[in-house]
Amino acid sequence: MSTRMGVVPSTECIHSVTNDDRSFVVCLKNKTCSCGKFQYEEIPCEHVWAVLKRKSLVADGYCSNLYKPMIVLKIYEISIYPLPNVAEWVIPEYIMYGEVRPLKFKRPPGRPKEKPCTKTTRELLGLKGKHTCSTCEVAGHNRRSC
Repeated sequence: MSTRMGVVPSTECIHSVTNDDRSFVVCLKNKTCSCGKFQYEEIPCEHVWAVLKRKSLVADGYCSNLYKPMIVLKIYEISIYPLPNVAEWVIPEYIMYGEVRPLKFKRPPGRPKEKPCTKTTRELLGLKGKHTCSTCEVAGHNRRSC
């Protein structure tokens, strides 16, 4: 995907990457991209790859250490032992004989009622439903009967 993107450098670290009709800002110094994937996943997104290819840089310096082979191998160094037979499990008494009770609150059946909308100033002042004549400003009748 990065081969079809246009890269325009703004400064040494900041680049504008265009993909079809969208534009993204990549900062190599802060390791950020306006799409948000680079910051979240801590590996270069397609926009950063476009910049790295354009500048002929290696992506190793822009990946988190969590994705490097030595760290991945260290994660799996710890042995994970299988559980014994269910009969051999040691369960504390307060868990084994603890009583589980239902919640005190019970939700009523049916669809929840909608919350009333806020009243306008006109409704709060009690002006709702009272018509006034635009000619004589008297309430209770309209212009035709004036």
